[in-house]
Amino acid sequence: MAQEYQQLLLKNQLCFPLYACGRKIVGKYTPYLSPLGLTYTQYVVLMVLWEHESMNVGQLGSILHLDAGTLTPLLKRLEKAGYVTRQRSKEDERVTIISITQEGDALKEKCKDIPMKLAGEGSPLSEEDAKEMYRLLYQFLEG
Repeated sequence: MAQEYQQLLLKNQLCFPLYACGRKIVGKYTPYLSPLGLTYTQYVVLMVLWEHESMNVGQLGSILHLDAGTLTPLLKRLEKAGYVTRQRSKEDERVTIISITQEGDALKEKCKDIPMKLAGEGSPLSEEDAKEMYRLLYQFLEG
């Protein structure tokens, strides 16, 4: 490839290994989440709600770096499954409040061992490298 197009080589892209690693990691969750009827994105939504119990869609989107267009259908499916409720705020009906239900909270027990199971599968990174990657990724997200 001509020198003027070197920036188009896949090997010169930071975005591609990030994308491919993300897909690989999410794929590792699938065998644990599929039997529970959850996608990875639904799982991370539930993790946030297990921690906070209730918040508005904007706050949830900010934490997960997702827009309302992505969250809304996902939240509708979680509501249909009985794991969350969606209610309009009494102060501002343009704001939707998402809350974990008892059924959603009970799912936490079925999910509690997933992180350790994945850790048990091993990582090609040392603990120090994994911490550094975590730091760099959040630096990028917050930048």
